[in-house]
Amino acid sequence: MRRRSTTPTTVTRRPHTETTRAADISDKTCASCGRRIEWRRKWAANWDDVRYCSDACRRRGVTAADGQLEADILARLATTRSVTVDETEDARRAARRLVAKGDVELVQSGRVVDPSTAKGPFQIRRI
Repeated sequence: MRRRSTTPTTVTRRPHTETTRAADISDKTCASCGRRIEWRRKWAANWDDVRYCSDACRRRGVTAADGQLEADILARLATTRSVTVDETEDARRAARRLVAKGDVELVQSGRVVDPSTAKGPFQIRRI
């Protein structure tokens, strides 16, 4: 049979540190694909420096062709009310980046949709 120690044990606690909650963080948009970036605890120390949502977007970045595609979409919107975007990912990425800049909005079936979750073809229209 083990004998218990009669000396009281002290419990050491870590000092209270202020934690960052996801609800307190401002939304960010990926510089490459235009999707909403979800806050992660591992990014708490450098949240202000986070620009990309994934390693794939970091590797891809934003090329001159991407900028040209955005300019083409805006030029087409200057002459028409809306532009339909099909399933090509480059055009969808350009449209999401334009939404993040506040230049356009995405519409499906007459309703404005979230660019991060929109599925299928959509229209782009100026705000």
